[in-house]
Amino acid sequence: MSAHTHAPAGAGGAATGRQVFAWGLWDWGSSAFHAVILTFVFSVYLTDAVGDDLPGTVSATSWLGWALGISGAIIAVTAPIFGQRFDAAGRRKRSLAILTALTVAAMAGMYFVRDDYRYLWLGLVLLGAASVAAELAQVPYNAMLRQVSTEDNLGRVSGFGWAMGYFGGIVLLLVCYAGFISGDGDVRGLFGVSTDGGANIRLVALLAAVWFAVFALPVLWSIPEKPVERGDETRRVGIVESYRVLWRDLRELWLVDRRTIWYLGASALFRDGLAGVFTFGAVLAVNVYGISAADVLLFGVAANVVSALGALAAGRVDDRLGPKTVIVGSLIAMIAAGTVLLVVSGPTMFWIFGLVLCLFVGPAQSSARTFLVRLTPHGREGQMFGLYATTGRAVSFLAPTLFGFFAWWFATDRAGIVGLLLVLAIGLAALLAVRAPDAHARP
Repeated sequence: MSAHTHAPAGAGGAATGRQVFAWGLWDWGSSAFHAVILTFVFSVYLTDAVGDDLPGTVSATSWLGWALGISGAIIAVTAPIFGQRFDAAGRRKRSLAILTALTVAAMAGMYFVRDDYRYLWLGLVLLGAASVAAELAQVPYNAMLRQVSTEDNLGRVSGFGWAMGYFGGIVLLLVCYAGFISGDGDVRGLFGVSTDGGANIRLVALLAAVWFAVFALPVLWSIPEKPVERGDETRRVGIVESYRVLWRDLRELWLVDRRTIWYLGASALFRDGLAGVFTFGAVLAVNVYGISAADVLLFGVAANVVSALGALAAGRVDDRLGPKTVIVGSLIAMIAAGTVLLVVSGPTMFWIFGLVLCLFVGPAQSSARTFLVRLTPHGREGQMFGLYATTGRAVSFLAPTLFGFFAWWFATDRAGIVGLLLVLAIGLAALLAVRAPDAHARP
């Protein structure tokens, strides 16, 4: 498996603007899960409302962190062989459709999570299941990046996808806030939805499920399925044997291009820190910095705006200077902003330094993806992004678990920030030791 295998003729080059846009619309739709469910609405609902009067010494916030840690372990075990088999069988698009449908189903099920601590377990199970399906869906989706880009515009296309996700989050958060959450009393939003049993938030979850389903359809219609490569043995083996094939390929990769292995490990660490920032940001906003559960959506809108602009701008920097420059600069800025947040208080300080954090999350996420694409042999994108997901989830317990541990140990949610900063710092140190790919390297 050579790291210098050239692309098939026309790979990526024949992609039309319509196909790139359709690919980006999946990111737009997936923001329904990442922005509304996981970050700014449903997770806050679980910790601030459903689990508010939870009996016992473990807070709902800690349970949330541990539930997401378990989900990460499941992803770590399954993602690499799924990506491997997607490549071999030429089923990226079909797999994306199935995993998207599973995510949508779990999101729709959140409608039944009432504002009662006895429903906390159901909310955590559904959130965990949706997290697994959504993360696995990223494997075939990211693998399509090379199908809709060239080596010269890879950074810009990747940045466009991330920006579409952020802008999709903006639009949906505004709809949710104005229609279902704004205001006070027992009836909320322009639609006058009752808050009894958390009905307004449960309807938001249902709306998010429909949103994702609708905007996931164009990529399934527009992007052709990856051609099946003859002679790939992973088409003929079972699940257990697939792990043996995976181990063989990893050993070969270690001999041919050890840098890729080191990058997978380094990116696993800093990406877990990035995920932790968005996962627990809204929880911290409400429980530590005094922002109301309703107003946190306004912060979510602003956060998505600056993250989208950051991703778009960084795409051009990525194509000119390479992805490592973007990632290192972003992580340093985030660690600095997070350190300030650790000692300041009040909504104003959170707005300022929270938005600084978000400005650099998008660039780091987008360039992390292009870094791997520039290292990946053609035809192995699914497998490599499976490993990308697996290595990320192999340590994905770090940010949620350390957040939960520090919040529990010091009996304050603010202390959870320390756990997130530790993960970001370790990831930065590991990345500095990895040699960067050339900005226009052709695998």
